[in-house]
Amino acid sequence: MEVVITPDYDALSRKGAELVASLLDKKPNAVLGLATGSTPIGLYKELIRMHVEGRLDFAQVTTFNLDEYVGLPPDHSQSYSYFMWEHLFKDINIPRHAIHVPSGTTTNHQSYCEWYEEEIRRAGGIDLQILGIGGDGHIAFNEPGSSLGSRTRLKTLTEQTIEDNARFFDNLSDVPRYAITMGVGTILEAKQCVMLANGEKKAEPVARAIEGSVTSMNTASALQLHADVNVILDEPASSQLKLRQYYNWVYQNKPKK
Repeated sequence: MEVVITPDYDALSRKGAELVASLLDKKPNAVLGLATGSTPIGLYKELIRMHVEGRLDFAQVTTFNLDEYVGLPPDHSQSYSYFMWEHLFKDINIPRHAIHVPSGTTTNHQSYCEWYEEEIRRAGGIDLQILGIGGDGHIAFNEPGSSLGSRTRLKTLTEQTIEDNARFFDNLSDVPRYAITMGVGTILEAKQCVMLANGEKKAEPVARAIEGSVTSMNTASALQLHADVNVILDEPASSQLKLRQYYNWVYQNKPKK
């Protein structure tokens, strides 16, 4: 696990985008795993900028999103399909058929989730998975207590997650109680994972995920088991790391490839 501590959110976003760009330079038909939420918006803006400037071409790229609220159609303003269209897809040249966001309106959840897993396998697996981290340490919608071997499935959201997401809806009662989410096991099969975190509120779950025990009570901690993980933080999000100085030293003195 490589921990990169950046000065601020803009630097964090640029570093994350550079990792994606580096992959696409080597593999133009890469499969990207994408996340929603406020944290990756800056990264997506950077990817759009690189595309507009002619550096990045998404014509051969395939994407799979981590999750979607159950009950929200793709055109709902709070659906993750809508989010991805507004913050990335409409501004790059990715083919519509290469975009995969879990369906929030399917009625046969088990069969749909099995199909989603099969589509990932058919695409050759995810080359790089972008992740955020929740206030309780969850990745995707793998709430505390989720199996670290879990697959794409229907998941009941915790009261904390519902309350955290209430700011995006008119009323608390409007927040969906369920989501379709990639499982921890699915995420760990990505060839490379990039987790982003910014702000003081993420400092505690980040510290537990990086320096604590591997536990289903903090599903981001499962990333300790992955062979190729980049954790990119801003200064506030890194503030509770005990080995903060060491991470800076290691990054500044990386061996040249």
